[in-house]
Amino acid sequence: MSEQKTMTFEEQIKRLEAIVAALEKGDVQLADSLALFEEGTKLIAACSRELDQAEQRVVQLVKGAGGAPQELPFDVLED
Repeated sequence: MSEQKTMTFEEQIKRLEAIVAALEKGDVQLADSLALFEEGTKLIAACSRELDQAEQRVVQLVKGAGGAPQELPFDVLED
């Protein structure tokens, strides 16, 4: 898990993609598959935490009247 802390979010996603590709290929031994699956679940949890933290930061940065957090849809475009 300490290695996941030193990896950037993007590096964690790339590693997760590599794990999925290896597991989908199907030529990994059972013990190795379990180890990859465990590593993948840890990466998913770490990425999820990081995304949650980023979302919280965005909410803190986008404040409406009175300083209350204001949620805005991402698909709103001004002409």
